[in-house]
Amino acid sequence: MTATSMKASDFKAHCLQVMDEVARTGQPVTITKRGKPVARIVPAREGAKDIFGALKGSVTVTDPNDDLIDPVEVEWEVIEGTEPNLP
Repeated sequence: MTATSMKASDFKAHCLQVMDEVARTGQPVTITKRGKPVARIVPAREGAKDIFGALKGSVTVTDPNDDLIDPVEVEWEVIEGTEPNLP
């Protein structure tokens, strides 16, 4: 089976083979009903073994000259100890 999409009836008849193929090849398979996609079988990803580093590579800094740890110059009213002016 090398299809990237298949009818729900075909998936029902061959679901174990489809799951084995997805696990082996890493290629997702889309399940359709009446020609419209209804589900997608994708390979399982291993979870992060540790919380530290779990998001590594998921953040992009758009401006390399921007100092992300530079303190914010605006003081909030809560920090100053005053109540905000509410209507």
